[in-house]
Amino acid sequence: MRKSGDVILGGLFEVHYSSIFPELSFTSEPHQPKCQGFDIQGFRHANTMIFAIEEINRNSNLLPNVTLGYTLYDNCGTLGIAFRASLSLVSGQEEQFILDGTCAGSPPVLGIVGDSYSTFTIAVSSVIGLYRLPLVSYFATCPCLSDRQRFPSFFRTIPSDTFQVRAMIQIMKRFGWTWAGLLVSDDDYGLHAARTLQSDLALSGVGCLSYSEVLPWGNDPAELRRIVNLIKISAARVVIVFAHETHMIHLMEEVVRQNVIGLQWMASEAWASVSVLQTPDLMPYLAGTLGIAIRRGEIPGLRESLLRILPEKNYNSSYGNSLLNQFWEYTFQCRFTPPPAGWVEAGGALCSGEENLEDVESELFDVSDLRPEYNVYKAVYALAYALDDMLQCEPGRGPFSGHSCRNLKELEPWQLVQYLQEVNFTTSFGDQVSFDANGDALPIYDIMSWQWLPDGKTEVLNVGEFKKSASKGEELTIDEDKIFWNFDSKKPPRSVCSESCPPGTRMARKKGEPVCCFDCIPCSEGKISNETDSMECITCPEDFWSSPQRDHCVPKKTEFLSYHEPLGICLTTTSLLGTCICALVLGVFICYRSTPMVRANNSELSFLLLASLKLCFLCSLLFIGRPRLWTCQLRHAAFGISFVLCVSCILVKTMVVLAVFKASKPGGAASLKWFGAMQQRGTVIVLTSIQAAICTVWIVSASPAPYKNTQYHNDKIVYECVVGSTVGFAVLLGYIGSLAILSFLLAFLARNLPDNFNEAKLITFSMLIFCAVWVAFVPAYVNSPGKYADAVEVFAILASSFGLLLALFGPKCFIILLRPEKNTKKAIMGRGTTKS
Repeated sequence: MRKSGDVILGGLFEVHYSSIFPELSFTSEPHQPKCQGFDIQGFRHANTMIFAIEEINRNSNLLPNVTLGYTLYDNCGTLGIAFRASLSLVSGQEEQFILDGTCAGSPPVLGIVGDSYSTFTIAVSSVIGLYRLPLVSYFATCPCLSDRQRFPSFFRTIPSDTFQVRAMIQIMKRFGWTWAGLLVSDDDYGLHAARTLQSDLALSGVGCLSYSEVLPWGNDPAELRRIVNLIKISAARVVIVFAHETHMIHLMEEVVRQNVIGLQWMASEAWASVSVLQTPDLMPYLAGTLGIAIRRGEIPGLRESLLRILPEKNYNSSYGNSLLNQFWEYTFQCRFTPPPAGWVEAGGALCSGEENLEDVESELFDVSDLRPEYNVYKAVYALAYALDDMLQCEPGRGPFSGHSCRNLKELEPWQLVQYLQEVNFTTSFGDQVSFDANGDALPIYDIMSWQWLPDGKTEVLNVGEFKKSASKGEELTIDEDKIFWNFDSKKPPRSVCSESCPPGTRMARKKGEPVCCFDCIPCSEGKISNETDSMECITCPEDFWSSPQRDHCVPKKTEFLSYHEPLGICLTTTSLLGTCICALVLGVFICYRSTPMVRANNSELSFLLLASLKLCFLCSLLFIGRPRLWTCQLRHAAFGISFVLCVSCILVKTMVVLAVFKASKPGGAASLKWFGAMQQRGTVIVLTSIQAAICTVWIVSASPAPYKNTQYHNDKIVYECVVGSTVGFAVLLGYIGSLAILSFLLAFLARNLPDNFNEAKLITFSMLIFCAVWVAFVPAYVNSPGKYADAVEVFAILASSFGLLLALFGPKCFIILLRPEKNTKKAIMGRGTTKS
């Protein structure tokens, strides 16, 4: 189809979808290939370009005083024909050029709209690019065409498959589909889409591919059977298809034959809205398909223009306007004269050219879903606006050398490329058209859902859009309530290799399988995961532990010797009981302080001893309760000083006993002067002061402090007091032990001295108990963890304190209270008693 004008635009469209090449004998000139299979959609694409050019010619504001013409070729769905047609557009098709002043002949084209196939466009643009002739495709989506080094003059009004792939990934993410199958056509369109999808899926981490298969060209039953078997056995319920409608027709024949249902199909823009697949036989399988469709637009006046199409009356066999006549023959099922041989005899009708297009129903006139046509419309207008910008150039402000401009007579195609790169306009439908540095238009897609209505009819419904803007980036908008799900649940299907790992677990990839196939491993103790599909478990903070479900951290249980637990209550009660007993004994001694029993054994030291024992009982309370800094510092100091005070009193009492009996011997009176009351008090004070000094140095140099111990139990915090300095603690215990041993040895030596009530025996027995308790304490303390170490120490304090209290004061209280007749000087001295 051709029309003359001041500027000619070329077009490449698929008006026929196949061709037959003649046999080559190489002995005569070959015949031209014959196109067959009239494609009504391709014919509508071509007429949309004609309509756009005529609309521009009527617009006085765009390209005034310039008439656009056109030369349109049919590629017949064949690369060779498309390639030859593009060369004809660039160089002209005349067999003979006449050089004269009239410049007769068709002027070369300044831009081409087409082609529809990515493979064809790659081949054509590789050559056209050498001439820097603008090529604006309305349907080629291969990402490879964005390479400005290979295709310097290529533009397109349809988004690249790179963006279409991202739209598919966003839909998968929206519905939680992480496991999908991929089918692609065996051409640049499908293979580049497959590589892009696999790469982007890996980078995004949204999902994985269960399989990736290439659909054969033509009907290959064995290969299609293998592919459909693979689809059937795969756990992937989502199938993504980047292919053309011819591939889908052959594929669906095998799907129907094997009755493979329950799949969620995702369609690329090549077949997202084709009606040939929306048949009653295929809808049980394809209903609910989600498709990425080219942006739908509205072109006012297009239908009326199509209804005005008329055949070429002077029909001949030349390639030119015969496409109109072929459309007429296809629509009315007639033939122009001369008809093919046998046509009339077989009852075929002859075309008159007067038939009325309004009397027939044809897909050509359905302008309710203009998608590729809208892209054709935008491509023509892009070329027109670029040419208009060039012709409106002001001298001195042009983009060429010397800031010059160009007019129509001097215009070359490569000069239009620069203006086309900067074109920016808005269509009557409200869409902005501009190109980026790679020649790609602003990407926008419609999301389509194949609806299977109750009455058996089908409808392809727009349920959302995916677009990219400079301000908001990529946006996916879907109205899920409008989507038709072809499943019993009427909900999106589950398509995963492995179910999501719940909180409390982590994903562990299965060896040799994609990252979407994994096992869910429970988090180990002390670690949690609080999100679904966690890659790693998080370690809880030091004072926290994992919950039983391992989905959150909980404060660790605390452990210390508490006043509220049975063990703490028993020890506290025992301590208070010992304190009370000491107080009672002290009261008894005060009441009977004038009796021989109290006075005979140095009542002042006895009172001091009882006071120190009371302190020993009370200091054990410092070991109970949550450790604090002051309790840790005070507990050992109070314990050490109290016991040294106690043992010092016992030691002095033992030394006094020895001195008294030594003084009773001839010449021993002088020894008593070293054991007067002052000397006894001084000795106790000095011995106690030494322990106080030890405690002071210990606390100042390496103070005991509270410590949160997590070594005994991972899920517990054991509060304890660390001694700070093991040497200081050992010196404290060693000093007490040395005094106790010294007291024991002296008392043991004095045990057989004559007297009816020799206190040395009681001291010997009490020191024996004291030493036994503390000798047993050391290994028990070392091997007791946590609060039990404190319990052992409290037990040792209480046991030794009770041992001293009962051994030293039990017999005395027994005599004072229950045997008062023995509480006399004679009885104590062993005089005035007769043995019966």
